[in-house]
Amino acid sequence: MFQVPGTARGLEVRRFEVMAPHPIGEVAFDAVEVGDEERLGREGQGLELALATLARFRTSVAAAANGFARRALDESLAHLKSREQFGRALAAQQGLRFDVAEMDARLRAAELLVEEAAELSDRGERAGAEVARAKLFATENASWVCDRAVQHLGGLGVRRGSAVERLFREARALRIYEGTSEVQKLILARELLDR
Repeated sequence: MFQVPGTARGLEVRRFEVMAPHPIGEVAFDAVEVGDEERLGREGQGLELALATLARFRTSVAAAANGFARRALDESLAHLKSREQFGRALAAQQGLRFDVAEMDARLRAAELLVEEAAELSDRGERAGAEVARAKLFATENASWVCDRAVQHLGGLGVRRGSAVERLFREARALRIYEGTSEVQKLILARELLDR
C-alpha cells in the first residue's frame, strides 16, 4: 500500500455532488509515480492495512448513523410532546408511543454494537463480524428511525430544510459508504459460516 501526495503529477480528484452534502468523488491515476518512501507498512501488508482502515471507517460510519438517529429521535420526541391534535398532545397517542419506544430500543442496540466494534478495533483485534454487524445494523436503523421521525412530523417532516428531512437524506448515504449493507451481510455470513 502506498500513500500518494495530493500534489503528485498524474493524480486527479473529481468531486461530484450526491443527495446529501458528503465529500465524495473519483480518484484517477495517470502514470503516477511513487517512491519506496511512500510505502505504508511492509511489503505484502497492503491488504491487511486496507482492511484495518476499513474497519475503523466502517465503525465511524456506524457511529455517525447513531448520531443521526439520536437527533431524529430527539426531534420526534420534542414534536410529539409539543404538537396538539384534537385537544391533546400527539405523544398521548398509543401508536406513536409504540414508535418512540421502538426507536429508542433499536438505537440503544445500535449504540452497543458500535461500542463493541470500536473497542475491538481500538485494541487491534480482529473484528470482522463485529464491525460488519455494527455497520449493517446502525446504518439500516438510522434510516428507519429518520423515516419514523419524518412520519411523526407529517408535513413539517417533508419540508425541505427541516432537521428530520435533512437527516433522512443524509442517513440514506451511510448504508452505501464504506461497503453497502449487502457487503456487510456477506462479510458477516462468511464470518459465521467459515468459523
